[in-house]
Amino acid sequence: MHATVHLVDSSLYVFRAWHSYPDDVRDADGHPANALHGFIRFALDLLEREQPERIVFAFDESLDSSFRNERYPAYKANREPAPTELKRQFAGCRALLDSLGITTLADPRFEADDLIGSVLKQARGLGVRGIIVSADKDLSQLLQGEDEQWDYARQMRWNSAGVLERYGVHAHQIADYLGLAGDAVDNIPGVPGIGNKTAAALLAHFGSLDTLLQRLDELPFLRIRGAASHARRIAEHRDTALLSRELATICCDADLPQPLPLHPAAPDDSRLQELCEQFRIGPMTRRRLAQWSQALTR
Repeated sequence: MHATVHLVDSSLYVFRAWHSYPDDVRDADGHPANALHGFIRFALDLLEREQPERIVFAFDESLDSSFRNERYPAYKANREPAPTELKRQFAGCRALLDSLGITTLADPRFEADDLIGSVLKQARGLGVRGIIVSADKDLSQLLQGEDEQWDYARQMRWNSAGVLERYGVHAHQIADYLGLAGDAVDNIPGVPGIGNKTAAALLAHFGSLDTLLQRLDELPFLRIRGAASHARRIAEHRDTALLSRELATICCDADLPQPLPLHPAAPDDSRLQELCEQFRIGPMTRRRLAQWSQALTR
C-alpha cells in the first residue's frame, strides 16, 4: 500500500453543518458559530478515526470569482451568495485547523476541486496516493490507480473502477459526461435533451466527446433511443458541449505553496486556546482538540 494523503473537500462539510446545526450557537461576539462547531466536530472525527500522516483541507473562497466565471459568467450563478455570517465561519474553520498545524488551502481563482487535483498531482510525484473526502461526483475524474474517494457521511468508498459502477462512465470520462449531460448544481448547461443515461451510452460507444463529435454522422444509425434527434442536438450545441466539458474539467495546475506541507506541523496551542474562547467551543470538543494537539507534539 502506498503512502496516503487525505484531501478534504472542506466547504461541503461546512455547508452541511450550517444547515444541520442550530443557529442559536453563537461566538463570543454574538455571531452565529453553528457551521464552525459542526465542521470542527467532523474534522476531529476524521482525524481521530484515520490518524492521517498527511492531510490537506481545501476550501472554496468564492462562488463567483474563479477562472470558470471568466469563461462563462453564469457558472454557479444559480447559487445564492454565502451570507456574511457564514463567510466569517469559513475563516474561523480555517483558523482552527491552522492552529492545529494542519495545512489549509483556498484561492480566489481556483476552487477546492482544483486545489485537491493540484495537490494530488504533486503527491503522486512523491509516490503518495490520495483519499478524496467528498461526495462530489466531479472529483471522481481525479481517481487513478490506488486513489479512493470517500463519501464520509454515507461511509461509502470507491476507486477508479467504482466510478463506472456509480455513474456508468469511467473516471477519465467524467468531464466529457458532464459536457454532454450538464450539471444543474453548478449551472453547467450541457446539451439540451441529453440526460445522464444517454450521455453514458454515447461515451460507452464512442469513448470520448471528441470522438463523438468527429463521428457524429454515425450516431443516427446506432441502437440508442432518439439517436437521430440526439445527433441534431449535439451538432447544434457542439460549442456548448465543449464549453461545458471545459467548465467541468478540474485544473491540476493551480499555484500551490512550495514545498507544500502535507504532514501536520506543530500546533500553536496559545492560538488554539484563543480561538476556542472566541468561538465558545465546549469542554468536550476542547478536550478532543487538546488531545490531537498533544498527539502531534509527541
